[in-house]
Amino acid sequence: MCSYNQVNGKPVCGDYDLLAGVIRGQWKLNGYIVTDCDSLNVMYWYQHYTKTPEETAALSLNAGLDLNCGSWLSNYTRSAVNKGLVKESVIDRAVTNNFATLMRLGFFDGNPKNQLYGNLGPKDVCTQEHQELAREAARQGIVLLKNTAGSLPLSPKAIKSLAVIGPNANLAYTMVGSYEGSPCKYTTPLDGLGESVSTVYQQGCDIACATPQVDAAKKAAAAADAVVLVMGSDQTIERESHDRVDITLPGQQSHLVTEVASVSKGPVILVIMSGGGMDVQFAVDNPKITSILWVGFPGEAGGAALADIVFGYYNPSGRLPMTWYPQSYADKVDMTNMNMRPDPKTGFPGRSYRFYKGPTVFNFGDGLSYSQYKHHLVQAPKLVSIPLGEAHACRSTTTCKSIDTLNEQGCNNLGLDIHLRVQNVGKMSGSHTVLLFTSPPSVHNAPQKHLLDFQKIHLTPQSAGVVKFNLDVCKHLSVVDEVGNRKVALGLHLLHIGDLKHSLTVRI
Repeated sequence: MCSYNQVNGKPVCGDYDLLAGVIRGQWKLNGYIVTDCDSLNVMYWYQHYTKTPEETAALSLNAGLDLNCGSWLSNYTRSAVNKGLVKESVIDRAVTNNFATLMRLGFFDGNPKNQLYGNLGPKDVCTQEHQELAREAARQGIVLLKNTAGSLPLSPKAIKSLAVIGPNANLAYTMVGSYEGSPCKYTTPLDGLGESVSTVYQQGCDIACATPQVDAAKKAAAAADAVVLVMGSDQTIERESHDRVDITLPGQQSHLVTEVASVSKGPVILVIMSGGGMDVQFAVDNPKITSILWVGFPGEAGGAALADIVFGYYNPSGRLPMTWYPQSYADKVDMTNMNMRPDPKTGFPGRSYRFYKGPTVFNFGDGLSYSQYKHHLVQAPKLVSIPLGEAHACRSTTTCKSIDTLNEQGCNNLGLDIHLRVQNVGKMSGSHTVLLFTSPPSVHNAPQKHLLDFQKIHLTPQSAGVVKFNLDVCKHLSVVDEVGNRKVALGLHLLHIGDLKHSLTVRI
């Protein structure tokens, strides 16, 4: 992508130091470098970094670009060569990198039908196996964020009537988000839930929800044994090149949810269909809203996957991949500020679970299950020592707080093992994800918390298994200093393993 490099002010796809120096030089890329679609168009028309289209093409090719998604290079490279802005040898390099990759992929190995995947066609797209994969992917991605005792899972036998309400309850296209293919079929939340119980449907309002039909929705909810409210956003609210103006539920959706919940006699399940987090603190605090599920944009089988979770055919195991902030955070943070660390001088509170210390609606990694899991630490060292040479400066002082991971031979290949016993003490089989975090020493403005690794384990009721982590000291127990160099943080690291905490001291 041609976003600006904040260090040197150059567009990324015209930055020689990055493309040729780091990616192909330091990282030794043996392939081709390609832009995001229309990135060169952005560099010229929107960033105004170059004066002519030919300069844009020449800058990117000379920087190390081999291919662009779009038509910019095909339209302007010839005239850039004719004007002496780029040499033919540079074009030869780009073509060579592209064709070498095609060769490795087998594009020139004869008749494609004689190759391993040469006979794949439309018949292979909508197989039952692939449709089940779409359903399984959606199931694993659904996150249970709130669940009052006695709410989920619902028993299909006990539910005579289920009210399904909300702008995303019966909209198929919303589920696939953007950059979608053509699904084999859609299963909306209404479709999926209706396969197990009798449903009554009220849209309530559209996504913008300027004038909700509150009375009709309340009437349906009051007569039902349980209510599922499918709210959230769609591509009119959040998509590429279209940012949200706030992070609450759009329009009067919150009002509709609250009014419906007030008259419901059974469980009220709020389902959020969105790409990003939402400030739904009102629902977290409302005891009438008994459960909250986030389904993202779950794809073609999203409605079927939702029903699997709601009726307990599948035990939820998803975890939030981002922090959900309150609206007050969005009100005071400049969204063009790309810094992660907080800045006390400006009042910038920082971003993500790593640096932000303020109030949240939900946290990165949150996610409930229908089962309970117990953790027991089987193996974990309390001390790790890094051997240094006799002449090392840190051996003659007590003030060393970190050491350079690139130059310390004693740190290389120094690893440690952490084993955690996990037991499913619930009544349902389920998958459980163990997240391993570290809170490093407070050096070099280090993050307050950092995800090191995660493991997922599937357990039947009352069974147990061992999750194993192997940590590389240089990689996992390091922080980035003020000038961008990675260093091992010496001192006390607090490891968060599931719901356990373990102290680990790193010394020389």
